[in-house]
Amino acid sequence: MLDVTIEEVPEGDYTLCRPSGELDAYTVGGFREALAKLADVPRVIIDLSDVPFMDSAGLGALIGGIRRAREADGAVVVLCNRPTLTRLLHTTGFDRIVPVTEHLDDAVAALDEPVS
Repeated sequence: MLDVTIEEVPEGDYTLCRPSGELDAYTVGGFREALAKLADVPRVIIDLSDVPFMDSAGLGALIGGIRRAREADGAVVVLCNRPTLTRLLHTTGFDRIVPVTEHLDDAVAALDEPVS
């Protein structure tokens, strides 16, 4: 089971998307829907800290959500402090298309950096 919490953080001027649970082919639908709702939000942090496992379906949904946000000129940063997921994001080259940070303060700072 996957729960997705979305929280607007006015003092940081960003929206925090926090999935919790395994992100796989069985649960990806809810995550994909949540990301679709955020497509027009200008500044989003996706916090994967409560995701113990993510397969290729989850990674694909994440990439799709980021693509939609960027098409709307949005900024997206992924926050991930789980070594196994961080390794997956680095191994697949995901971290070359979007910033991946381990701490919330770094993620907020990365929202202000220009997209390369």
